[in-house]
Amino acid sequence: MSYSCIKYKKGGEQMQAYCMKCRAKREMKNTRSIVMKNGRPATQGVCPVCGTKMFRIGKS
Repeated sequence: MSYSCIKYKKGGEQMQAYCMKCRAKREMKNTRSIVMKNGRPATQGVCPVCGTKMFRIGKS
């Protein structure tokens, strides 16, 4: 996936998402709102426990 196709917006607030590595729902850190290639809004962040990238589709 090319990041040049994703538009980033200013974010920073905490949001929960499912971590695929920990297999648990956790609060994301370093969140940012993005717009995917197809125009849908999403939120991207990092798992505070393992450091894996987390992703949640939908308006933040």
